[in-house]
Amino acid sequence: MADAMIRMICPNLRCKAILSVPQTARGKSVMCKQCGMKIKIPAGAPAAGGGKKAS
Repeated sequence: MADAMIRMICPNLRCKAILSVPQTARGKSVMCKQCGMKIKIPAGAPAAGGGKKAS
């Protein structure tokens, strides 16, 4: 699934646009096309099982 996209909401409270960026953007900054805000894309992949269960 190399072509999967990262979807996130622009953190600008007046914009809130939905951004779709490629996986290759992880750890980089992108610009929102609607408001121009610079957004840092998280570097790590999201946890795929919700993490470990606490005992």
